[in-house]
Amino acid sequence: MAIMSCTDKALADACYILTTGNSGGHFLQEPNSKSMPNDATLNGLHHDGLENNGASTERQAVSAEADTMSAPTDPEVKELNPVDFIQLQQYIEYCSLKVKDVLREFDKDGRLAQHRHGECINEEGFREFLKTYLEVDFPSDLCQRLFRSFQNSEPTQEDSTKEVFLKDVSCYFSLLEDGQPRDKLEFAFRLYDRDGNGVLDSSEVDRIIAQMMHAAEYLDWDVSELKPVLKDMMTAIDADCSGTVSLDEWVEGGMNNVPLLVLLGLKMIQKDGQHLWRMKNFNKPVYCNVCQSMLLGLRKQGLCCSCCKYTVHGRCANKNPAPCARTYVKSKKEMGVPVHDWVSGNCDSRKCDRCQKKIKSLQGLTGKHCVWCHTMRHDECAALEPTECTCGTLRDHILPPWAIYPVIKERPNNVKNGCSGSTDDSDLNITPDGQVLQISPVPNTHPLLVFVNPKSGGKQGERVLRKFQYLLNPRQVYNLSNGGPGAGLSFFRNLQDYRILVCGGDGTVGWILDAIDKANLLVRPPVGVLPLGTGNDLARCLRWGGGYDGEDLARIIKDIESSSQVLMDRWSVQVIPDEIQEKGDPVPYEIINNYFSIGVDASIAHRFHSMREKHPQKFNSRMKNKLWYFEFATSETISASCKKLSESLTIECCGTPLDLSALSLEGIAILNIPSMHGGSNLWGETKKADTKGQASQEEPEVIVNPEILKVTSQDLSDRRLEVVGLEGAMEMGQIYTGLKSAVRLAKTSQITMRTKKALPMQIDGEPWMQPPCTIHITHKNQACMLMAPPAKPSGFFK
Repeated sequence: MAIMSCTDKALADACYILTTGNSGGHFLQEPNSKSMPNDATLNGLHHDGLENNGASTERQAVSAEADTMSAPTDPEVKELNPVDFIQLQQYIEYCSLKVKDVLREFDKDGRLAQHRHGECINEEGFREFLKTYLEVDFPSDLCQRLFRSFQNSEPTQEDSTKEVFLKDVSCYFSLLEDGQPRDKLEFAFRLYDRDGNGVLDSSEVDRIIAQMMHAAEYLDWDVSELKPVLKDMMTAIDADCSGTVSLDEWVEGGMNNVPLLVLLGLKMIQKDGQHLWRMKNFNKPVYCNVCQSMLLGLRKQGLCCSCCKYTVHGRCANKNPAPCARTYVKSKKEMGVPVHDWVSGNCDSRKCDRCQKKIKSLQGLTGKHCVWCHTMRHDECAALEPTECTCGTLRDHILPPWAIYPVIKERPNNVKNGCSGSTDDSDLNITPDGQVLQISPVPNTHPLLVFVNPKSGGKQGERVLRKFQYLLNPRQVYNLSNGGPGAGLSFFRNLQDYRILVCGGDGTVGWILDAIDKANLLVRPPVGVLPLGTGNDLARCLRWGGGYDGEDLARIIKDIESSSQVLMDRWSVQVIPDEIQEKGDPVPYEIINNYFSIGVDASIAHRFHSMREKHPQKFNSRMKNKLWYFEFATSETISASCKKLSESLTIECCGTPLDLSALSLEGIAILNIPSMHGGSNLWGETKKADTKGQASQEEPEVIVNPEILKVTSQDLSDRRLEVVGLEGAMEMGQIYTGLKSAVRLAKTSQITMRTKKALPMQIDGEPWMQPPCTIHITHKNQACMLMAPPAKPSGFFK
């Protein structure tokens, strides 16, 4: 698993502390115990070996919340409750394995075969199932309650002999990981059906309501009016008024019951006209778009649509609210007809864009705002000219509904190589009647295709996803946890002039660049980065910064408009073991975007990674992560495990061997970009050279002359790699603080390395232990990236 964003920054900070002895005030900040740690970030989802860094870190964060979430109010309660259900979904959300992978471990030759008794497993086997599947130490009390929820045995049976069917367990968890609301509702019904008679009776319904109140309180809902709403909701689900609720009634009623879906944390798939609800806390008076009365309460008072900001009470969500804004036109005849899509209310104290007068509160729904241009007007001004929607300041980036239309054509079974790996991906761009959506962009615009990794940066990714769904057309904003980038690339593949924005860490960017390679697009679009989490070396080099601090996303989109295109080299890496039989860790990547290293820094990262895999509960905060890194960096300084690296390693640059015998090195780094470990510049600043008469000279394939290297600078697109030597962990701290740079060894277009013993290595922040091998690094291609405009000077002197 990758440990990129977390480990790079922590490694640099640890080395800085090791060098200076100064932890700095910021180092001792503890995250909020109920939120994900700041650097518990998934820098990309697990995808064909691509980074899964944050998956384990996020799982640890979830694990850290286990005591708070899973502990029932009454310690004697042994049954699963909705809070447990919510936490279970959180665990599975950050899980990299599939149920079928775990089931193989229970086969005759599997690692967990001894826990299987025929078709059943006991509680110990169930605990091992969860530990393997979720890759974290699962809370024992929650494990016990979950195990009992699967049991059909008599209560008098001894705990040691109780068993559950492995088939049932695998089936239920498979449904959970698929994430379809209907399947999750069925799963929830079976948990609530305590006596197993196939219906929910009144006593079970009352218990469900009590448990839902408990879950709502945990989720910070305002529950003052929730109980009667829940009772009415459960009564409405009883379609035949029999006093009991069958499975069919539960599922059908639940699918049409917004508060139930939101409360259970079931993700709704947005369809045209369907609101994308979330519970929200409002810090000023807000009125319901259905009943037009004020939303009351001190905490989360109502539901708000992420796409159009339509707002309702929980009790009003099922009262046929007005549909969400359309995302495409119904026929080609409506193409190119720009009209406002107004949503009433909640414009209090804003200025009307038509008459420039203040929109005053009338103790009710006040004013209207357009979903596409975000203009606000008085109710009476909304009908006045101009009636055409210009899409506002973000016109260059938005795909308005009048630029998307349905056509009837045969759908392909699949689109290979990441463009639409599953029918689920294709379904995102298919109308309910089976027509395929196509784009005809507004002339002289550059539509923006946005990919968001919702797991990056703790909760940052989720917030960014919601904001972009409001600022742009939801059909141009893709959640990478819902099938990856295939659907988005497929939807935009016929466009000639568009841009891509990747919201996530460096690993997420690498994932998208790989998908673009495999998609065989007509045009390779330029890629910009909104960095989430920490580290983000690539984003730093492209001037997008080291992390997102909550800036106005509309301003960031405008920066994309004024950005410039640059080419970035990408490199293929081939690792060939000397002995095929000798097993080492799997090589994480086949492509280098940022850097490759062997030795001291990879050793520290590998120690951290290994310890975290064994004891994830010890790595549940940013501060703890840095302290562990400090400890590993200190022990590495003392042990010097990679001392005399030159005796175990040879390097050839375009056939020219590097002489390392005169140097005392503990690490080698191969750089593609001028940033490593969250901002460290190992190559350092370059002296100015006398360039008279050299303007037309092409840089040689390899440079090893120290004097020439002193005046050689780095370039993202020069088809060259820089090779530097690291003297030890102490020196890495000095590099991070800018006191010195690494030893420049070469600049080359091709590298071959041979190792004589097992050594720690890492690619773009993901470490592994590699037995003796030969490594070939060659140029693969160049990706078109977006370089952010230079930062505007601030302060008095401009």
